[in-house]
Amino acid sequence: MARESRISVNRMVGTAILIAIVVVLQIIGSFIRFGAVSVTIVLVPIVVGAAVYGRGAGAVLGGAFGVVVLINCINGVDIGGNMLWVVNPALTAVLCLIKGIAAGYAAGFVFSRISKKNIYAGAVCAAFACPVVNTGIFIAAMFLFFRETLSVWASLNGFPVVYYAFLIMAGLNFLFELGVNIVLCPIIVRIINAAKTRA
Repeated sequence: MARESRISVNRMVGTAILIAIVVVLQIIGSFIRFGAVSVTIVLVPIVVGAAVYGRGAGAVLGGAFGVVVLINCINGVDIGGNMLWVVNPALTAVLCLIKGIAAGYAAGFVFSRISKKNIYAGAVCAAFACPVVNTGIFIAAMFLFFRETLSVWASLNGFPVVYYAFLIMAGLNFLFELGVNIVLCPIIVRIINAAKTRA
């Protein structure tokens, strides 16, 4: 019973520390942009939390990321997000939260399945799944719910809509997110191993 209580406290404290890291990194990342799109640099702590504490913790960390993104959309720090907020506040709020929560959950789900055979492969696949889900939901929402805004952005930049969405708006951000996650995978694995050893 005491061991279970200690594990529960460790999980809560670890998740809280990772939430603080997510918030700080997202605020910093808000000022790094490719055009009007802010770069997401918070996916590594989300992947770590999802791998160490499970998919539920991944979803919580993704939710914290989504809340900061939403605040930046509302206050205009995220210029593109603010434009979406002006067009449809409720849908923008749902999009910010859903894509973050889903990305964190997906990282935990993928890690839990693949790490049983190989922890490094699990970390790499989780690090890949997180930005794929985050960016994939964003692009799908742009086409489904913000098509007119997307068309305006594409025409202002002189590109066809599909090219602009996949290669300019999301492509650079996705490649950056994926690159950071993959490069840091050995560190992610060490953190996971250290956390599992302590537990």
